[in-house]
Amino acid sequence: MRLRSLLFVPGDRPDRMAKACNSGADALILDLEDAVAPAAKPAAREAVAAFLREPRDGRPALFVRINPLDGELAEDDLAAILPAGPGGLVLPKAEGARTLAALDARLSGEVAILPIATETPAAIFQLGSYAGVTPRLAGLTWGAEDLPAAIGAATSREADGGYTAPYQMARSLTLFGAHAAGVPAIETVYPDFRDLDGLAAYAARGRRDGFTGMMAIHPAQVAVINAAFTPSAEELAAAQAIVDLFAANPGAGALQLNGRMVDAPHLKAARALLERFPTDLRHHDCIRKAAG
Repeated sequence: MRLRSLLFVPGDRPDRMAKACNSGADALILDLEDAVAPAAKPAAREAVAAFLREPRDGRPALFVRINPLDGELAEDDLAAILPAGPGGLVLPKAEGARTLAALDARLSGEVAILPIATETPAAIFQLGSYAGVTPRLAGLTWGAEDLPAAIGAATSREADGGYTAPYQMARSLTLFGAHAAGVPAIETVYPDFRDLDGLAAYAARGRRDGFTGMMAIHPAQVAVINAAFTPSAEELAAAQAIVDLFAANPGAGALQLNGRMVDAPHLKAARALLERFPTDLRHHDCIRKAAG
């Protein structure tokens, strides 16, 4: 499952769900938590379940963000949603292996789980615990809104929009926790959906740092996010050249390619990139041509 872009859609807006299918997002997150007022949650569950039951040909992956697992609302969410066959569940207020295992035990079939892993103080200390719990784990993502509210902080951001030190740490630990568990690291949302230039810079930094996808709050953000997290033909060609070079020189520790030295970390990164984008390599000859 490729998860470059994951677009939130309010669960009580079925009209937006249909439109979001044409946004180009790799996945939709049909939201039963923060986007839906308490009084509207029963109707939202019905709307989401009905949408999940519609024919899926050509549609993106469909996740549902349920309410926190330790509350009564989650039970009603699961009872309404699971019979409709969601592709995955987004788990808010996740607190590591314990929470992940508790949800995993309630599921059957091929339902993925994407925890939002930084929304409580306790969660921060569990970011290294997700490995090996369940093959349902589809990735880890984080958020910068609930945590400051939980600890009474005024904000998670500096005046220029950058994260303050505690939330930079939360972001970094999510990144490393995801990679330690062998799953994608998904960057959090960029709140200003009108600022597409700022979004492009933010998404580019995420990919630079090791995130492989990002959540979106508006359809206008999807194309920018997809572009940021999709390697160019030149990048794919360069990765293939590294793999081919080591294949032609078995046993070599370090080799020279286009005037620079490459070694085991470069080979590992190249293989990982090619594995994430296998369909982009079908026109292998074209990629080689792009590499010159």
